[in-house]
Amino acid sequence: MKSLFKVTAALVGCALISGGVFAASGVSGASVDTRGPSGESSSVEPLNKFHDKRPVITPQSLTPGAYDPHGDFTNDPNSKIEHLFLPWEDVELASLAAADAYALERGRSLMITIEPWSWARDWRVSPDDLLSGILAGRYDANMSAVCSAAADLKSHVTIRWAQEMDDKEGQFTWSFWKPEGYVKAYRHVIDICRRHLPSATYMWSPKGEEGLEAYYPGDDYADVIGLSVFGYQPYDKLEVGHDTTFVERTKPGYDRVVSFGKPIVIAELGYEGDDDYVRDWAAEANKPHAEFPALTAVVYFNDREVYAWPRNVGLPNWRVADHPLD
Repeated sequence: MKSLFKVTAALVGCALISGGVFAASGVSGASVDTRGPSGESSSVEPLNKFHDKRPVITPQSLTPGAYDPHGDFTNDPNSKIEHLFLPWEDVELASLAAADAYALERGRSLMITIEPWSWARDWRVSPDDLLSGILAGRYDANMSAVCSAAADLKSHVTIRWAQEMDDKEGQFTWSFWKPEGYVKAYRHVIDICRRHLPSATYMWSPKGEEGLEAYYPGDDYADVIGLSVFGYQPYDKLEVGHDTTFVERTKPGYDRVVSFGKPIVIAELGYEGDDDYVRDWAAEANKPHAEFPALTAVVYFNDREVYAWPRNVGLPNWRVADHPLD
């Protein structure tokens, strides 16, 4: 059994009603960070106490948050999103209460990414067997257990199930399913969860790849849409021949989902490179952009990458504390 709170300490925004976390932007009472794109200071005295690469936050920023297993955002008053990851097998759900208390103390609510597998090293279930098992109801108890536990929490909860299904790099068992199979499975488990947790916000969260539209489960099954956006300078140089920007990396996925008419959240954000590269990303990530009017929140993925990136560039380190900045 894994302790959920030790494995992942992260929760989603300060919503008072279902969907409220992602319906509006702007950070009330933000501690203003005036780092410029190249590190230059402005005429405003900076209030940010953190000298690392975390996103720059101002009162106009989109709602910020983090998946934060190392606790780097523990004392960050700007963070309004704590993001948890958990498998639906081999997890100690009682530790959700500790995560709930942690979030409430900091004025945050919970976003819970539920991965339909076990984190045990010896877990071996084929994509076809997992899909058929879900559709046959063999995993109903797993989803019911998670959602029943979440129903007892005081924080508002967002459920994000089986993320990045459109990714074809082989990271996730469910990304091998055909779109029609994924949609059936998604609807099935969300129906199960809603019986126990009708007040939750439900996030459908593709990676942002071409063809993601085929995996859309329908308006009744997605209150909000999540995307994953990462910038890694060594990969940029090999793949596109120049440093990419936040806008450049975000636009393709955003353009593919905006027509669904839902609030859009970057559910996982990370960036790493030299100081100029990370300063530019930090300055742009939570800023409102005219190109993205439906984007309402940005959640940082504050950990090392666990899957090797293509082109032999290794495992990026997204953790903010491991890249100090003046």
